Amino acid sequence: MAKDEINAFLGAGTTYRGRLDFTGSVRIDGVFEGEIESEGILVVGREAVITGQVRVGQLVLGGTFSGEATASQRALLHKTAHFKGVLNTPALSVEEGAELDGQVCMSGSGVAASQD
Repeated sequence: MAKDEINAFLGAGTTYRGRLDFTGSVRIDGVFEGEIESEGILVVGREAVITGQVRVGQLVLGGTFSGEATASQRALLHKTAHFKGVLNTPALSVEEGAELDGQVCMSGSGVAASQD
């Protein structure tokens, strides 16, 4: 399998509620509510809406996300991304035009620190 090959796809117009565990790369273009866990790559398309908790190796966000996300390797927010919540990652790239509303923690601990 090629490094950038998508091995699962949730297309536009679909809705899924629950838990998703995967290896490799998954692309979501529909609506997802729940938990996602993987050491792989999660690609969120421009039309996608994800609500819940995500723990992945890499997060590539082009759509809308609300909740808590942990990307153990890196996170990339494209210019079409809308992120609201808590993001834990050691490396973050944000394209001009992306919306980021919430907390970002880039420490090695992976836990967002509260501001007192």
